[in-house]
Amino acid sequence: GMEYIDSYVFNKVEHIRFNSTVGRYVGYTEHGVKNAEAWNSDAGILGQEQAQLESYCKHNADIDYSAILDKT
Repeated sequence: GMEYIDSYVFNKVEHIRFNSTVGRYVGYTEHGVKNAEAWNSDAGILGQEQAQLESYCKHNADIDYSAILDKT
């Protein structure tokens, strides 16, 4: 399977991460946890992350996969 991770890092500390396998945000700091709760309850924001997974990851995976097949 494919996993898409979107990390939000500030001052070299990861505060919040979207993980496509879980399908939601996870907070790692007090501030990150608050944002995660807010963003997880916002279908529009979650939808944007899912769209990123679809458009970017799947598109590029297809390109990479075909490049690998061309070389074999």
